[in-house]
Order: sequence, then structure tokens, then C-alpha cells
Amino acid sequence: MAGRNKKRRDRGNDRRFTNTKYSKRMMGIATKISIGTLVSIVIILLAYMYNKYKLQHASNVLEETLSGLLREENSAKVTPGTKVALGFGSCQDIIVQSNQVVFDRPPKYPEHHFSISNKEEFLEVFSYFYQHGAAAERFVSNSTFFGELVRLAEKAPSARYIIGGNAPVMAKRFVKEGVEQVLLGAQMSRSLETQFPKNIKISGPFVDEDDVHLLLEYPAGQRWGSFIPVRANRFIVHNDHQNPELSSLDTFVAQVENYNPNLLVIGGLQMMDNFPMQENKRRDRLQKVQNLMKRQSENVRIHFEMASFSDEDLFRDLVQNIVPYADSLGMNEQELPNLYQMMKYGNISLVAESRPRVAVILDEMRDVFRFLQQTSETEGRRRLTRLHVHTLAFQAFLTDKRSHWKNSKAAAAKSALTANRHTCGSDIINTEKAKLIMDEGFTTSLRENAERKHFDVKDPISCWDEDTYEVCVAPVLVCTEVLQTGGGGDNISSAGLVLQI
Repeated sequence: MAGRNKKRRDRGNDRRFTNTKYSKRMMGIATKISIGTLVSIVIILLAYMYNKYKLQHASNVLEETLSGLLREENSAKVTPGTKVALGFGSCQDIIVQSNQVVFDRPPKYPEHHFSISNKEEFLEVFSYFYQHGAAAERFVSNSTFFGELVRLAEKAPSARYIIGGNAPVMAKRFVKEGVEQVLLGAQMSRSLETQFPKNIKISGPFVDEDDVHLLLEYPAGQRWGSFIPVRANRFIVHNDHQNPELSSLDTFVAQVENYNPNLLVIGGLQMMDNFPMQENKRRDRLQKVQNLMKRQSENVRIHFEMASFSDEDLFRDLVQNIVPYADSLGMNEQELPNLYQMMKYGNISLVAESRPRVAVILDEMRDVFRFLQQTSETEGRRRLTRLHVHTLAFQAFLTDKRSHWKNSKAAAAKSALTANRHTCGSDIINTEKAKLIMDEGFTTSLRENAERKHFDVKDPISCWDEDTYEVCVAPVLVCTEVLQTGGGGDNISSAGLVLQI
């Protein structure tokens, strides 16, 4: 009896011991789960707080950068009584999102074509530039095919018509920024004339019908087959037969004689690119442009607005016969390497880095600047005294300190702000629709012993002296909800010029 009771007590003790072990084990598991959950929650909270801090910091940086740019922009004003004359060309642009017109799969092998004669060539050359996010403009020799593209574009939900052409777009920006008198060298219809501000005088001639250019816009990151552009840009096609022949040149030249402008702007010559024109006729037109530039007094500053060129013979003619007669040049990050390549090696560079480093751009600008200043010793040529390069991330200016150009820092600010205003389609800049992609610090050159500049949000524009010229670099508040890239360079260049005249 005593033995059975002892066994019962032992079994009870074993159950209690087992229950205790089980309870401790469960408590241990529960504790581990609680600690694990707590750690996870802490990590999530820390990540949330860090991301919130990053967003807040980024927002503060954008706001302070914007304030600094606006403050500098407002430090200078347009000189009263400023007169600008500019040519050439005019058209109507139809702007549309590329994926609402191009429904075909991209070709397996993108290929460059100097002009377009059919759908296959169109897809090949479009994909060639699309994959790099590079701007380009091409002549469509097949008018029937071009008409089909336009009719297809007109049906797209995003399609809209605006005034196009380098000179008209620049003229409108000059007036918007405060220039009261503008002479525009352009042919156009009377109905298109009514869309211009009254203080823009049109040289004519007046025509029955305006040419149409098709701008295929695309955003950064939009997938088309295996191609994903790294930046927003546009591909332009046209079947224009008036602007390549500079139809407005003769009437413009006659009116400039008595106009006495402070600034003469030459642009739109890329319309000749790969256009089927007899070489002697093209040379004759370019000679008349050169004569116009040479006849201007030293008090008239002359700006040449670059563009995309792929016709090597034409570009060589421009570099030899037009560029040396301007004392100011404007171009983008694709056009600068093209000019540099032609000057240094005698050939063309079709596509360049879409997001170049500041040091690379500045080095190429210095080389172009020195080359053109050296060649200016030839009789009748001008010394280059101003060079403006606009990129997606920043604006860069080189200005000869001995020249009459002024307000370089304010001009850099205005051009940087205009880049956002134009691409976002709003005069009021919203930092929630913007980002900075310029590095927080940059070297002034790739050469040895180059100085390093650090980005200061309170004073975002870096300016310094080198030899006889001043350098200014301004960050761009890059638009993240792009309405339009077409015409961006013309607006930016005009805005940069307006405070320096």
C-alpha cells in the first residue's frame, strides 16, 4: 500500500515536472516571438522614420535650392528698350506621346538613317535615339507616309498643336521675359500670325499654309520592347520644304538693316540637315546668313543657337562659315560633343552621354572656347565671348569678363528655372514635382589639380574666375511630371540671354 502511494506521488511529481518544463518552454517560445516581433516593429519604425527624414530632408533641399535660384533670378532685370532680331523659320508643332502613335514592336536592331522614306526606316531611327533618350530631328522624304503619321497623331488623346520653329519659340520667350521689341524672321500664314504677341513683328513672307512638324514625346523609364530611355525626350519628324530653304531670309535681311537690334539671334539652320537641296543653293543661302552677321556693328551681339546635326558636310560648313561670326553660342549636352568632335577630329558624334559629368562638359566648353577665340584673328570673324550649355541636370556658362555680357549668375538661375517651367508647363515651380540629379559636389575639370566645388543649397549657383572668363554652374530642378521637352532648348537659351544683353 505504501509502495503504491509512493508511485502515485512520483507520477504526480513527474506530471508537475513535465508541465513545468512545458510551460517554461512555451514561455521561452512566447518570449522569443515577442522579442522577434518587437525587433521587427522597431526595424519597421526606424525604416519609416529614416525614409520620412530623407523625404523631409530632400524636400527642404529642394525648397532652399528653389529659394536661392529665385533670389538670384530676381537680382537682375531686362534692360529697358532692348531690341532683339532673330531668325529663322516657323511651323506648327503637333505634340503627342510616342506610345499613342508608335504601336509597332521595336526593330531588333536599331539603325541610324539620315532621312526617312518608309515605316521601317522610321522605326529603326526612332529606336536608335529612343534607346539613348537622345533628342533628334529627321526629314521624311515620303510625304504620303508623313501625312499618315500626322493623321494618326491627330487622333491621339494627348495631341495638341502649338507654334513651332526655333525662332518663333525664342521670340515668344524673349517677350515673356520682358523684351518689348522683337523682329522675327519667319514665313507663316496670316492665321498663325494672330497667335503671336503684338510686340513681335513678323518679317514674312506670308504663305497660304504652315508646315507641320511632329514631335513624339516620351517620358523617362517608358518601356518599348527592350528599350527604356534614361530621360524624357522627343523625336521630331517633318516633311518641311519651306524652312530648309530659309524662305524668310531675304525679307528678314532687308528689315534688319534699319532695325538696329541689340542682339541678333541665328537659329533653325538644322532644317537644312539632310534636306535634298543642290549644294550650290545651300551654300548661297548660308553665305547670305554670313553676310548678315558680318554687316552687324560691334555693338550688336550675335548669338548662334545650335541644334542636332547629322549631315557632316552641312555641319562642317556651319562650323567654318557661321559659328565664327557669332560671339555667343547656345547648345545642349548632345550638341556640345558634336561641335567638339567636328572641331577636333573633323567628324560628327551622333549620340553622347545623356547625363554627363560637370567636369566633362566644362572641359569641352573650355576647348571650344579657346579654339574659336584663336580662329577669330581672321578678318571679319568675331571672338567667342559667351558659351551656354544646358543639360538635364545643370546649366553651365562661360563668359569673357572683358565682354559686354553681364549678370552671368542671374542668367544661370533664370535658365535653370526656365528648364523646369517649360517641361512641367507651369510658371510656378512645384518642388513636389521636381528632383535634383546634379551631384552634391563636382570637380571643375578632369585635368590634374582641379578644384572641387560643393553644393550649397542656400547659394546653389557656383561661379568662379578662370583666366579671362567667368564660369557659372547652376543646378536644375528636374521636372518629374513632364508635359513637354520639345522647345526646351530654345526657351532655356532665350531665358539665359535676356538678362545678359
